[in-house]
Amino acid sequence: MTDPQDAIDAEADTRAVERDPRIEDRTAGERQEGIPFIGAGPGDPGLLTVTGRELVEAADLIVHAGSLVNSELLDEYGASAEQVSSIGKDLEELVPLMRDAYEAGRTVVRLHSGDPAIYGAALEQMDALEHEGVPTYIVPGVTAAFAASATLRTQLTLNGVANHVAFTRPQGQTLDPEDDHIGEFVEMGDVTTCIYLGTHAVDEMMDRLLEDGHDPETPVTVIYHASWPDEEIIEGTIGTIGERLEAAGYRASALVIIGDAARKAGYERSYLYGDWANRSSTESEADD
Repeated sequence: MTDPQDAIDAEADTRAVERDPRIEDRTAGERQEGIPFIGAGPGDPGLLTVTGRELVEAADLIVHAGSLVNSELLDEYGASAEQVSSIGKDLEELVPLMRDAYEAGRTVVRLHSGDPAIYGAALEQMDALEHEGVPTYIVPGVTAAFAASATLRTQLTLNGVANHVAFTRPQGQTLDPEDDHIGEFVEMGDVTTCIYLGTHAVDEMMDRLLEDGHDPETPVTVIYHASWPDEEIIEGTIGTIGERLEAAGYRASALVIIGDAARKAGYERSYLYGDWANRSSTESEADD
């Protein structure tokens, strides 16, 4: 087997000079040849897409993201398949596992939590497999931020409150301080900042925001296990959320949302169902 890093570099070099022809031939949601990398959704089995469910049901081998994927989903849709957790396995182990099973004629699926496009580390696995001659493709899923907004019965974008959404993570082992832009997003004011992989560092994040002069009354909402049976919502502000989260005892598996949209207050009526909807056909054609 080629060293995974060499395989990743080789695939990147190829993409720099030529476009993958499958981009024009295939669309998201379409079943394709190879190993699908499926977004399992945030937790509730019902939030797995129809295509994802059908592929999981047909699988002989499911390589999944351990406890990040609800065991009820695996029990309900993948009971007939061999199930292998990817937790604790590096590329040097995962790639041969999936490659060998695929080449042996088994139906293999790779099941990620949420959506593979958001902090999924899927592409490095896909590139390593592709370099070994195993085709791959992505089946999108529901990311935690969308489940969280549904739980909160709000929108991440709200007219007059939040025109932008930022998916981000805090500085730490895999992100240098200079690449942490949470403070910049909060400073913009009309951004809903969704922070992944940062539950353990909420107190530190809030301290940095306070040190940078951000309003301590800025709303912060933490959604633990969005869409799971044990889901919990913890509300506070930049000044209070650290203490409240510490009291709750959660150190992982929660999404942090900074901004007014989570409180769904103060928004303005959109044009969609107002003046814009009542325009004449002549005005609409002129705009087009």
